Amino acid sequence: MDTRQIIIQELESVPDEVLVEVLDFLRFLLAKEDKVDLEDSLAALEEAAAVGTTSLHDLKRELGM
Repeated sequence: MDTRQIIIQELESVPDEVLVEVLDFLRFLLAKEDKVDLEDSLAALEEAAAVGTTSLHDLKRELGM
């Protein structure tokens, strides 16, 4: 059983009050991840502006693409 299936199985047995907290925490984690991705992207753009230019390959590598 993979992690996703284990989480789903566990969620089926918890009270609704806990589900509300789990959903809130999941949304927090996703927002945090989005913020880190945005900060990394902005840093790459600032570096490109400071250096003058960068290749698309280097920019994608910097962004983890």
